[in-house]
Amino acid sequence: MDEKIKNQLINFQKNEITEYYVYLKLSKRIKGKNGHVLEEIAKDEYKHYQLIKNHTKIEIQPNKFFIFWYILLSYVFGLTFALNAMEKGEESAQINYEEIKKHVPEFENIIADENKHEKQLLSLIDEEKIHYISSMVLGLNDALVELTGTLAGLTFAFQNSRLVALSGLITGIAASFSMSASEYLSQKADKNSKNPLKASIYTGIAYIITVFLLVVPYFIFSNPLIALIFTIFNAIIVIVFFSFFVSVVQEKTFKHYFFEMLFISFSVMILSFVIGLIARQFFNIEI
Repeated sequence: MDEKIKNQLINFQKNEITEYYVYLKLSKRIKGKNGHVLEEIAKDEYKHYQLIKNHTKIEIQPNKFFIFWYILLSYVFGLTFALNAMEKGEESAQINYEEIKKHVPEFENIIADENKHEKQLLSLIDEEKIHYISSMVLGLNDALVELTGTLAGLTFAFQNSRLVALSGLITGIAASFSMSASEYLSQKADKNSKNPLKASIYTGIAYIITVFLLVVPYFIFSNPLIALIFTIFNAIIVIVFFSFFVSVVQEKTFKHYFFEMLFISFSVMILSFVIGLIARQFFNIEI
């Protein structure tokens, strides 16, 4: 066997045994039909491993870091996120399978199994948090747009970190309750809504977390401009984090979603900069 082909086979073999352990561990956490499907997929991955081993003639140890990583993702971001992340890895692997099956005909069976996995995984998980992504997006987007703009305007109007922090915190908390109430009434009016109360809670939680991340630099730094710089940095981190989450779970383009959120948030912030500066000069406010 060609050395290049053998090295590719070894990489595939390691990937299959790693995914076997990931799916097996996830299956033990999930009860009912979902757990059974994951267990069946794990068996298929082990079958793939054995098939490849017949050609490489060696035992391969799994990648323990990736096992830990995907299990951690399932705990932190949910099972849907972890499975979609795994599925992206399988999609890239299929491309390589297509190349190597010219030399190892049995790989046709592996490709068929991977396609079956994709269909099973897409219809697999019914997680509560996934149903309320739109509510979380509403709370997070609204907090980013409103509060980054408010803090920017207050920074130039007051030029006092503690005063900006207090004003921003009060404004943010009040706005979170208002947004939660609005989301509840909106969902209540929607006949297709399953649980208006939970939707409003998810909106409020996303809003409050964002408020805290944006306001906290003003409690740490006495210089309001330095605090604003860190607030902007935190806002970008929030946008990156949530854009990545949504792009994986809902299979959207990360770049488009990220730049859209970034443009809207920072356009409002820049406008508020100007308004705060004008207000300070026009009303001759000195604090």
